[in-house]
Amino acid sequence: MDKIKYEIEFPIHASPNMLYQYFATPSGLEEWFADRVNSRGKMITFFWDDSEEEALIVSRKNEDYARYKWTESEDDESYFEFRIQVDDITRDVSLIVTDYAEEDEMEGAKQLWENQIDTLKHRIGA
Repeated sequence: MDKIKYEIEFPIHASPNMLYQYFATPSGLEEWFADRVNSRGKMITFFWDDSEEEALIVSRKNEDYARYKWTESEDDESYFEFRIQVDDITRDVSLIVTDYAEEDEMEGAKQLWENQIDTLKHRIGA
C-alpha cells in the first residue's frame, strides 16, 4: 500500500530558536519524542522502551526546519519533517509536522503526532 503525505499545523507559543532545538538536537528530541536519542554524523537512533528505530538526517536549516527519513523506509519517498512557520503580521509561531502514512493508518498517525506535540508543548511551557 502506498503512503500518503500529510501535514499538521500546531500553534506554539515559543521562539523559533528555542523550538528548533527541541526537534533538531538529540537532547531536545529526548525531552519529548523518544526515551533516548543517539546521533552519529547524519544517523540518529531513537529508543522507546524495548524498541529502537534509525533515521537519517536528510536536511536541516537553523531556526527553520529539520527533515528525517526512517532507514526502514529507504525504498520510498517518505520522510518526516518539523518546520517552523512565523506569521509575518502577528509573529505567531506554528510548528508544521509533515509525515507519511498508509490510508488505513492515517488517523492513528495524526493522533500520535497530536499526543507527541502536546508533550512538547508541556515541556516548553507553551
